[in-house]
Amino acid sequence: MHTSGSVAAVDLGATSGRVIVGHVDTDGVRMEHVNRFPNGPVTLLEGDAHGGRDALHWDVVELYRQVTDGLRQAFAGYPGIVSIGIDSWAVDYGLLRDGRLLGLPYHYRDERHEGGVDRVHRRMDAAELYARNGLQHLPFNTVFQFAADPSLQLAQRALLVPDLLGYWLTGVEAAERTNASTTGALNATTRGWDPALRAAAGLPAGLLPTLRDPGDRLGPLLPSVADLVGGSAPVTLVGSHDTASAVVAVPATEPDFAYISSGTWSLVGVELESPVLSDAAREANCTNEGGVDGRVRFLKNVSGLWLLSESVRTWERDGERIDLEALLASAAAVTAPVPVFDVGDDSFTPPGDMPARIATWCVAHGLCAPASRAEFARSILESLATAYADTLRTIADVTGKEIRVVHVVGGGSQNRLLCQLTADRTGLPVLAGPVEATALGNVLVQARAAGLAGLGGASLEALRSTVARTVEPVRYTPAPAAPSASSRVDPDRTTVRSTA
Repeated sequence: MHTSGSVAAVDLGATSGRVIVGHVDTDGVRMEHVNRFPNGPVTLLEGDAHGGRDALHWDVVELYRQVTDGLRQAFAGYPGIVSIGIDSWAVDYGLLRDGRLLGLPYHYRDERHEGGVDRVHRRMDAAELYARNGLQHLPFNTVFQFAADPSLQLAQRALLVPDLLGYWLTGVEAAERTNASTTGALNATTRGWDPALRAAAGLPAGLLPTLRDPGDRLGPLLPSVADLVGGSAPVTLVGSHDTASAVVAVPATEPDFAYISSGTWSLVGVELESPVLSDAAREANCTNEGGVDGRVRFLKNVSGLWLLSESVRTWERDGERIDLEALLASAAAVTAPVPVFDVGDDSFTPPGDMPARIATWCVAHGLCAPASRAEFARSILESLATAYADTLRTIADVTGKEIRVVHVVGGGSQNRLLCQLTADRTGLPVLAGPVEATALGNVLVQARAAGLAGLGGASLEALRSTVARTVEPVRYTPAPAAPSASSRVDPDRTTVRSTA
């Protein structure tokens, strides 16, 4: 048993990536960033200048370069690294033939998936689809992307983004199960690839790789990669869907908690032992995604701080630099009512002029649009908090689970106004932090697999106790006059109650 040690966590988000060295000992976890880099879509012309279109892709080759550069820095600064783990966003994939990548992976915000929804539903209706995969309907779910992909028939293998990077590092093809659960091709009950779902998506035989679990060793670095990065350590599978890793790092000390993994998207949910595949769950558009140790992340994907960041990008196109802290302070000072809009409206998914879209939505629904940037920011955060509260009420109703506290983790946990509004709208205490929850969960699963600091064989609850010793969350208490109509609240126990 190792009393201490270091691991390298590769954490790739939809807007940025990082390579982090995690030091684990009996006192907890300490993390140091060795490489940060931007990530975002690249626009490429498909077709010709007359009959083509602009398509959104991921530059995974640049991501791989940044990852190996980060690993090189990690090995140079910390030669005792014993493991490497990779997590990323979900649903997007690369296609391989003879081990070679067939073009850059599409970005989930690209419009090409729209035709795939109809193709899949002609083969399998929505009710059967949900009964098999348990997934919230999102038009960019991988099954719909597959159905719209003409390159599929040329490919021999499809690998989700973290699995693709793992393949380039080790030469081993595998599908980590938590991320595989987001594709729509995995059966929510058996946790294996579902032949009927593969047929509905039109997948060629053998396209999907062998399934593996968090904690499994993927393989050692290829010799050429070890030479490139100046060191060697095995790649360990973690919860490679970033939310799966983030949920590992929720510092919960009691079972009746909900979580909001807050970033570009907001993943709002609870942890269960088994999936909920009822008609009520399907009609509520809830999802059953795989968690570490076979847990189920029962949640809804809610739009997140993408709405605010895309608004800021729009305002900065005029050449003005927006100070986010100052903008949020101005938003907190707004006292006049602001419109609460549906953050899940499809018009808010693509990149573009977000303030104009919000204004258009408000006018179309008989509301006065925000009049200033501060009011737009306040409207976005009020709308997100309302969506969170509505979602938690729905989840309590559908699952029968009581919720006594809400943990907000990820970058959004630093947004003090959003955290307070979430407490106010839900009527529940909110505990905010850790910010780097995804990387922390990544590190802990690796540490457990390596037997560091007595974590070998530790339960999820033990891992969360390690987080609680490492990070002290910021507590937000609902304001006395806070609106709670969107949640059923027991004032004596501050618990969202199910009416199921």
